[in-house]
Amino acid sequence: MGAVMDWLTGGVGRLRDFAYHESKRKLAMPRVGLALSGGFARGIAHIGVLRVLEEHHVPIDVIAGTSVGALIGAAYASGTTLDEMEAQAKITRFTDFGRWTLSRLGLATNQKLEEFLARNTTAKRFEDLSIPMVIAATDLGAGNTVYFTKGDLGTAIRATCAYPGLFVPIHLNGRILVDGFLTEPVPVEGARHAGADIVIGVNLSSRVVEATPKSMFEVIGRAFSIVQQSADVTWRRYADVVIEPQVMQVLWDEFSRTPELIAAGESAARLALPAIRAAISSFHRAEATVSSTAN
Repeated sequence: MGAVMDWLTGGVGRLRDFAYHESKRKLAMPRVGLALSGGFARGIAHIGVLRVLEEHHVPIDVIAGTSVGALIGAAYASGTTLDEMEAQAKITRFTDFGRWTLSRLGLATNQKLEEFLARNTTAKRFEDLSIPMVIAATDLGAGNTVYFTKGDLGTAIRATCAYPGLFVPIHLNGRILVDGFLTEPVPVEGARHAGADIVIGVNLSSRVVEATPKSMFEVIGRAFSIVQQSADVTWRRYADVVIEPQVMQVLWDEFSRTPELIAAGESAARLALPAIRAAISSFHRAEATVSSTAN
């Protein structure tokens, strides 16, 4: 029992050191949420972000994910190590999660995502995760966000990764579900709904580039990027800190650039550490003000 108490005390101490640079004030700790965006292969940059947050003892109490952000987030929340995730990313190819098919609704099915998830995590349901998880998908009929927080994990992952035009939509309970990036490209609001006091949003840049698109996928992606620019302001308004790895030069299926993507995530996360500390400190100052007013 003594060893357990020592470990717990040390964990709290490290967190306070991160927020206050050795401050010993005893205040309630905020619930920190991490909102991970989509981006196909670019999502590998999330691994680099997570690695820096781990190294600096930034607590992650809630994870919200869209598209590949949900896949990375679910793996992490299930206990898969970052080294294991990096090793898998290096050997991942489109055929690991997609299969070409003949359909009027899409060019491929992403049913293999469930197998991919099973190979890389032990979790089958949200209830199996060690960190609470929110997955955002888009209801194609209603045009709004659908949040998954319980039940089958594979179905939620397939829904949020059903990129329109490429993957066949997921039909569930009378709804037609597609990629969550349409309504919540960086699911900051999802993290808020799950109880996060502070939300760190990780955006894998949807800025439009001038180079001529070389495939149908790039044409579709460029079109959606233009649409998303108008929604960019909305999610940023709800984020306390935004991390933006520079990965725009990486194509959607360039999984072979894993080391470069992880390095980009690490670099962006390190630059954001002062802002994260400031957000935690601001939360404590607000809590202290409320407490003194109440007294």
